[in-house]
Amino acid sequence: MTDQRVILGIDPGTRVFGWGVISCSSREVTFVDMGVLDLKSEPDIYRKIKKIYDYVSNLIEHYHPDEIAVEAPFYGKNIQSMLVLGRAQGAAISAAVNKELPVFEYAPRKIKLSITGRGSASKEQVASILINILKIEGVHNALDATDALAAAFCHSSGGVVTLKSKTGGDWSSFVRNNPGRIK
Repeated sequence: MTDQRVILGIDPGTRVFGWGVISCSSREVTFVDMGVLDLKSEPDIYRKIKKIYDYVSNLIEHYHPDEIAVEAPFYGKNIQSMLVLGRAQGAAISAAVNKELPVFEYAPRKIKLSITGRGSASKEQVASILINILKIEGVHNALDATDALAAAFCHSSGGVVTLKSKTGGDWSSFVRNNPGRIK
């Protein structure tokens, strides 16, 4: 019996929908793939929802995840934006539930805390750390994809801060021992 599992992370959006896939065991987390679904050219919200549902269904068929980790919509000043993001999230969750996959939801602050040790970290900081930890090459301007990857990574650790430096220390040690790697 293996403890290997595949996690599909999702950063829901109706303009840009991010996704990331990792494989993890009790010993390591490995990058599999990530990307975005660009929905900016689709003006109809209901067609966007269908595209998200179909896209996530195809991701599930392709990567065969064991679990889905979804970033919860963030409530800012515009409630309408949160409702629209909730629709995108609902479409992704529906696709997962239709395939009988367990879905786990994490607040953006919780995800950032699990990756960086700071709940107020920027998207760029989260991306930089993940790119370094998972040894991802050739990533440029993929913040929606790295946000989705961050949701998957957060889930892989149970939402606990797990970042370790090369010398086995904590976040502070990692920053000290890796100058210039964290922006």
